[in-house]
Amino acid sequence: MTLLAPLSPLFFTSSYALYAVINFIFLAIVIFSERKNPTSALAWIMVSMLLPGVGFIFYFFFGRNLSRRKIFNLPDNEQKALQAFYQGQAEAIKMGEWTIAEDNAKAYADQILLHLSNSNSLYFEQNEVELFTDGVEKFQALFADLKAATKHIHLDYYILNNDQLGNELITILEEKAKEGVEVRLLFDDLGGRTLRKKKFKVLLENGGQYARFFSSSFRLINPRINYRNHRKIAVIDGKIGYIGGFNIGDEYIGKSKKFGYWRDSALRIQGESVYELQTRFMLDWRAASKEDLLPDGSTFPYLSSQKVCGMQIVSSGPDEEWEQVKSGYIKMIQSAKESVYIHTPYFIPDEAVLEALRIASFSGVDVRLMIPNKPDHPFVYWATTAWASELLKAGGRVYTYENGFLHSKTMVVDSRISSCGTANFDYRSFKLNFEVVAFLYNQEIALKMEDAFFQDLKKCKEITTEVYAQRGWNIRFKEQVSRLLSPLL
Repeated sequence: MTLLAPLSPLFFTSSYALYAVINFIFLAIVIFSERKNPTSALAWIMVSMLLPGVGFIFYFFFGRNLSRRKIFNLPDNEQKALQAFYQGQAEAIKMGEWTIAEDNAKAYADQILLHLSNSNSLYFEQNEVELFTDGVEKFQALFADLKAATKHIHLDYYILNNDQLGNELITILEEKAKEGVEVRLLFDDLGGRTLRKKKFKVLLENGGQYARFFSSSFRLINPRINYRNHRKIAVIDGKIGYIGGFNIGDEYIGKSKKFGYWRDSALRIQGESVYELQTRFMLDWRAASKEDLLPDGSTFPYLSSQKVCGMQIVSSGPDEEWEQVKSGYIKMIQSAKESVYIHTPYFIPDEAVLEALRIASFSGVDVRLMIPNKPDHPFVYWATTAWASELLKAGGRVYTYENGFLHSKTMVVDSRISSCGTANFDYRSFKLNFEVVAFLYNQEIALKMEDAFFQDLKKCKEITTEVYAQRGWNIRFKEQVSRLLSPLL
């Protein structure tokens, strides 16, 4: 006689049904309680229904909302002082009491006010800006500035690879730390997953410091894996700053057989806007290292420039209520009268961004989008081509870059205003990643970015509606699946 009677098929059926219902209800409550975007919420519910139990585990790692969590805390006195400064500049511009010296920037006072109000981004004009579109040239300049540092080096990067370029950087930092320069190196835990603590032994022995953003106590498990610090910032002596799309790795200087030449963009900044880059680094460093890094005359020296380039440095992240970078992009597109030229490796816009581009195109604006001709993330790539077809329907023009891999994240509007930074035109950059973008109101730099765009066009193929219609059934299937998964990518 058996101790356990055989379980009936009805028992298994009923148990599974109850399990699925409980899973669905629980996940729905979690998602809606965190005020998720409805499209994203429905996508996660679909995952939970297809993969009961497993779907919730995916959500725990990839879908939780950080918007209610305070990650970048400032002491009350600093917060009040900065807030008063932001509000003061905004009110002065509104009242006409803040003189915008750059004639081109005066036409974009509403964009400046947007960033002041929406992201507490101060407007500075005394800046000298150099544009880099080649990785070798960018890193030659950056490494030269690092070697010339006398006070401090602050680096904040998404990816730091354990390869030739990464090792060269670490060697420079070790030498500067030995000279007495304060070295702080911050990289994302996921982006630096190949690096172990022993890699920084010499740097630490010489007095340098490093930290990992959103690190986990468990090597293979990170409950915040979906929220990454995608920023790329360098600040040297508080006087020179870098911002753009280049990470630290051999592929970014064209040494990858898979990607070939790496087309990206970065800015070297001297002048007042370095203050904003320094502030952004200090906030990220505090969050990751728990060191109470305080501002002083070394971190914020007196800065001025003989040249004028109006600029705002705008940060955004999943901890924020507003999507600051996305708002800036939409405002730029809405201001367009003649042209909108966009570089982006990933194009997965939400309805607001797509509608802004559609309206611009329908209004006679020359809207052009340049994307890669090869994937580094397959689902993201096929979602990009699917969404790009929506722009084609509205009369926009789409190109694929054929000279390697396009990773540049820039936009130029009417040859007068431009942006360059770390944020792509996709859901992840707008809602999930910590990003930073420079919005520039200087016509000279806008024309340089526009010229770079048109030089790239010579190495592109245009995707016309006729060409797009000829794609095979396998590509259509990939696009439809990827597009359906867009809110999760």
